[in-house]
Amino acid sequence: MELKNGFYDVPPGKLAAVVTHLEMRARVPLRPAGAPEGVTLTRVQAPAADWYRALFRAVGAEDWLWFSRLVMAEEALAAILRDPRVEVYALRAGGADKGLLELDFRQEGECELAFFGLASELIGGGVGRWLMNRAIEMAWRPGIARFHVHTCTLDSPQALPFYIRSGFVPWRRQVEIADDPRLTGLLPETAAPQVPILR
Repeated sequence: MELKNGFYDVPPGKLAAVVTHLEMRARVPLRPAGAPEGVTLTRVQAPAADWYRALFRAVGAEDWLWFSRLVMAEEALAAILRDPRVEVYALRAGGADKGLLELDFRQEGECELAFFGLASELIGGGVGRWLMNRAIEMAWRPGIARFHVHTCTLDSPQALPFYIRSGFVPWRRQVEIADDPRLTGLLPETAAPQVPILR
């Protein structure tokens, strides 16, 4: 379908986001980043859905309207989390889970950076760069020819340039329209105040 240039209405109660897909076709040099003091990264084997959703919310829901895994049926989410080809890592700081790194190897020859995020208090101090270095190290294992991620305009405005600085190259753009999770009751209406609610 060919779209004409111009403006298109987004129905009330919906969100629209421009999604940018990025990829690496070869491992890139790591950007300098020392290990942050008091921060650890631990793989969580077959995490419980409740634990996962709580961390997912803490990292992305309130600030950036992450909701894809919150609307997913329980069994569908559990199947992803139990799959040995999906690796979930928790970043811990100050005795609490403050970051999420999820690597998805279910597509042969590829690794998707499915989710990558930090609690707001950790952003801007070099923890993200350190975490991305760990992601790159773990993604590029034998047999992997492509490492990819996507982000959207609802996410932090720092996300897209951060991925590009980390070595990902944009290759595709899409528009996604979805129900506003603040109007369905999934997230509080106070979430992501920078994104206006259109009733």
